[in-house]
Amino acid sequence: MLLAIFGFGLANSAEAITRNVGPGQSYATPCAAIAAASDGDTIQIDAAGSYNGDVCAWTKNALTLRGINGRPHIDAANQNAQGKAIWVIAGNDTVVDNIEFSGCHVPDANGAGIRQEGVNLTVRHAYFHDNENGILAGDKSGSTIIIESSEFAHNGAGDGKSHNLYINHVDKLIFQYNYSHGAYIGHLLKSRALQNEILYNRLSGDASGSESYEINLPNGGLSYVIGNLVEQPITSPNSAMLDYRSETDGMNADDRLFVVNNTFVNDKGAGIFLQIAASTASAVIATNNIFYGGGTISSQPGTLLSHNYSGGNPMFVDIGNVDYRLQSGSAAIDAGIDPGSSAERSLLPTQEYVQPTATQLRPSNAAFDIGAYEFVPDLIFCDGFEAIKTCH
Repeated sequence: MLLAIFGFGLANSAEAITRNVGPGQSYATPCAAIAAASDGDTIQIDAAGSYNGDVCAWTKNALTLRGINGRPHIDAANQNAQGKAIWVIAGNDTVVDNIEFSGCHVPDANGAGIRQEGVNLTVRHAYFHDNENGILAGDKSGSTIIIESSEFAHNGAGDGKSHNLYINHVDKLIFQYNYSHGAYIGHLLKSRALQNEILYNRLSGDASGSESYEINLPNGGLSYVIGNLVEQPITSPNSAMLDYRSETDGMNADDRLFVVNNTFVNDKGAGIFLQIAASTASAVIATNNIFYGGGTISSQPGTLLSHNYSGGNPMFVDIGNVDYRLQSGSAAIDAGIDPGSSAERSLLPTQEYVQPTATQLRPSNAAFDIGAYEFVPDLIFCDGFEAIKTCH
């Protein structure tokens, strides 16, 4: 019996193949390759092809869809699958890598680049823009959604109910190294997941943008917001930046929120950085954050605030060009503490967001800095490359 099971696994693995899409390839469009695919296949999409209006839905599992030779662009071109999206993914364990999605509009104003209906989705190096939702994920118990190194821009139907991305009730969202900006009267990130890890992203409004919350977690959940650059434009119609448990139905049982080593910039000059519903029983942990630009730090009276910086000038390198690293002499340097751990994980930031949609290791020093960026002293150039302190 053991041999039979082992042999079956090998047979399944051997059946998975790579299907190539593009000019001169076996398939002219991604949806043609998806229709022919079997569980576990990889579909490589050449950026040289034209795929406008190529929309589809599928139930096949463990597909990997990857752009090659650049980033292929799929514009909806007034088409949609099932009245929902460019791609409606009902299969499980899907990976989408290096693909651009744009222009999806549907009658119910929820047209998405991707509508996720299966269990588990990983999206990397993708670009979602000018849809009604970038990614819209439905309720799915047991599902983990990982989104990293991707950009979301100018999504939203203008009704306040559609967003750059909208994750409904899933087990876990991991959102890291992304750039979300300029949603059209919607949120830059909305998640109802049981657990949220929002790590090392840039969530910022465009200069004249109309986006609402930068981070909206309306059902709470165990949530980690670590190492992000979060900026609210003066034109935002909403005065709060991070909203937690603002709805009354469908609350997640765990209401712990950890906000650690972020840089919050409020161009409005007033409002609330952390808008925490009165129903939140657990004290929010807010440690080593910069809160710049004016406003109330937290609406929760019992928030545990430790070693944050607010009220003064933190001496950013170049705020006009969105460079929020610290200059020498900043009061935020060496003013933080080791944030410790929750019961489940370390709260210590290990990365820093790099524009656009990338990350680098956060320098490790004996003393901790406040904010999303650790100060690096004595940066000089050696043979055209940056080096710290000395050239060798």
